[in-house]
Amino acid sequence: MSLTRDVGAPPVLPESVVSILEDFRGCMALNIRAWRLVDGERVPVYSSDDPGPPSPRERRFMVDTAGGPPLEVEVEGQEPESPVVQLLAAVLSRAFDMSGKVASCNTALSERHEEIDLLYRISETLGSILHLEEAARLILEEVSRVLGAKRGSLWVYQPEGQRLQLAAESGGGQFRESIPLDDTSSVTVRAFRKGSPLLAAGSEVTGADQDGRPTGKEDTWLSVPVRYAPQSGEHRTVGVVNLIGRRRRGSFTAADQRLLTAIANQIGAALENNRLIRESMARERVSREMELAHDLQMKLVPPVRPIAGVDAVARVLPSVSVGGDFYQVLQLSGGRLGVMIGDVSGHGFPAALIMALVMSAAAISAKRETSPSAVLEAVDQAIGAELESTEMYLSLCYCVLAPHDREIRYSNAGHPHAFVVGPDGESRRLFATDPPMGIDGPPYAESSVLWTPGQDLLLLFTDGLSDTVAERHRRSGEELVLQTVAKHHPEPVAEILNRLFEVAERAIPSMPADDRTAVLLRTT
Repeated sequence: MSLTRDVGAPPVLPESVVSILEDFRGCMALNIRAWRLVDGERVPVYSSDDPGPPSPRERRFMVDTAGGPPLEVEVEGQEPESPVVQLLAAVLSRAFDMSGKVASCNTALSERHEEIDLLYRISETLGSILHLEEAARLILEEVSRVLGAKRGSLWVYQPEGQRLQLAAESGGGQFRESIPLDDTSSVTVRAFRKGSPLLAAGSEVTGADQDGRPTGKEDTWLSVPVRYAPQSGEHRTVGVVNLIGRRRRGSFTAADQRLLTAIANQIGAALENNRLIRESMARERVSREMELAHDLQMKLVPPVRPIAGVDAVARVLPSVSVGGDFYQVLQLSGGRLGVMIGDVSGHGFPAALIMALVMSAAAISAKRETSPSAVLEAVDQAIGAELESTEMYLSLCYCVLAPHDREIRYSNAGHPHAFVVGPDGESRRLFATDPPMGIDGPPYAESSVLWTPGQDLLLLFTDGLSDTVAERHRRSGEELVLQTVAKHHPEPVAEILNRLFEVAERAIPSMPADDRTAVLLRTT
């Protein structure tokens, strides 16, 4: 086999398209050649045999490449109207369409990243007036100079821990790093709680604000809350600014208080804007990361690839961006087939990480081990330590069958929703052979269930699907799933899967949302 690609021509085949051509060539023993039409010239981009000139035009077919140069394909010995050629044309068209969408998404992600990076750099530029340590110190020094104060301090409210945190100081005040809001001996706390300015004589101020050091009796203390006044909604106190002692005789005046209040309000707007910018950027970053994590996880559980003699479909729908449900449909040696479904406890990144580890370990061990129980033991050995350290567990059911077998061998580590559904609608449960993984360890047992090729359906799903459609109690959801499959049993498995998820979409869940996953398989 030789693969011919014209590396000098700008248009080349996406790797997914090359993989499809290779699969058709290898699985169906087809001799396939393909050309890209560039500026009226035919450029060879793929050849599984002789890269010579194409056969007559009527024996070739065209594929739309979603905006790129058209692809002309020839399958030696096959008419363009043959089922094999029609299937290849359809699959190639979908692959080009998907490749275009992926490229578009990558471009959008790159642009979005540049936009976020620009926002970050702009915020860093503005940090010279919004950075608490530097901006607040400069503000305090200027206010102290204008109002003739000896010392100053700026405190910012921290919701976590319910405290006021020292953001800046001037004049060598020796202030505490933070003050709990329940310390009512603190003038700063009293001003914060009252939400209005306080003017106190030095004799009235304890050492609660100055690291235990009392204020001089001759020094007056002006404490003004830093307020934020949004365009709508209630005003909020976000901090406190203090001035302690006058360089010249006398106390702080009402005019001093009004000026400091006006300055405090400007500080409040700056602090709130800074907080909102940082929170907005953090949310945007987390949202982007979650979307990327979702896309990555969905790539780990792609649609089931076509397998000769097998009609199989599967779908995962996480309840949040990422989840712990997964499935695998594996081609094994000797024409056998491995079908796995799993449900990791919990949601989010921890469950998704365990899910990725399990899928990797299962794929490796399934190629090496011949029995379902041995595969589960290998998976347990690979991830047992992670399950123990995270205090998580997973239900895992793994089935092995061959297209013409009359039974399914399986090991079921606590997965409740595994069935064989016959053409009469009767369902047989694949009962658990062991507790969920992470609760107990090896050895794992295995069992078998009768299987009639061409008639029986293998149905595996997670409780997120059945709980979503449950009406009265948890078991009613499982009953509805089985009834839906039984009702539409003669239909293609893809149609049955669509109907299951349509029922779930119409349902009004009576239980908290969970990941929804289902696998349907029929052998011919």
